[in-house]
Amino acid sequence: MCYWKNGYNQRQHYFELRIPLKTNPRAFSILFENNDFIIALKPAGVNFHSEKEAGFVVQVSQQESIPLFPVHRLDKMTSGLVILAKSSEAATLFGKMFENREVEKYYLAISMRKPKKKQGWVKADMGSARRGDYKLLPTMDNPAITQFISCALRTHERFFLVKPHTGKTHQIRVALKSLGSPCAGDERYAASEEARKEDRGYLHAYALRFTLHGEAFSFVSPPHEGERFVSAEGTAQLEIWNKPWELF
Repeated sequence: MCYWKNGYNQRQHYFELRIPLKTNPRAFSILFENNDFIIALKPAGVNFHSEKEAGFVVQVSQQESIPLFPVHRLDKMTSGLVILAKSSEAATLFGKMFENREVEKYYLAISMRKPKKKQGWVKADMGSARRGDYKLLPTMDNPAITQFISCALRTHERFFLVKPHTGKTHQIRVALKSLGSPCAGDERYAASEEARKEDRGYLHAYALRFTLHGEAFSFVSPPHEGERFVSAEGTAQLEIWNKPWELF
């Protein structure tokens, strides 16, 4: 069921998507749209920017028949919520909001490895490693800051709810690897042979929260692809994590 409800007054809005609004398997689902931005759902395995073929942003722009401006990005393996601005002015405003950490983001991840700690923070600078990878550094000059909680699902599965406080490339993937719990299906940061056996990379952009022009918006979209995400155990846990901003 897809539903939305207003909060305590007309200037607070909460949106939750259970089933994509557009069911055409070749179309990208749109959760919300107003004069300034679109909230779209990116599938796992789709490039965000165009490479050899049209990327997610271009395809959604073509689908909606309007030019759209990305204000943040998701890795190819990551599914979930994306903000796309409808104008360069709105994109600039969102850019400032991200820079000032005024957009709250929440992610879901599943690992097949037990973490060094079950909840807490990962804080450290990040630097380049081999083959385009990133790694944590023993410094704190401009650190990537990641907060998380976790719980057990089925045998060997660890479910993470993650709140990044900064927006570094591969930040969550590197943070989870540093805990000894890389995302299942992550061929870059997990054991490659095991990762290739998974049906997807298990990282999902789950929720967004921000205020724009005096209106407070909250968006939540559980993953609907990936056997580990949609298991009965995972679905039950998301009933507890359905408003993630209340858990941090």
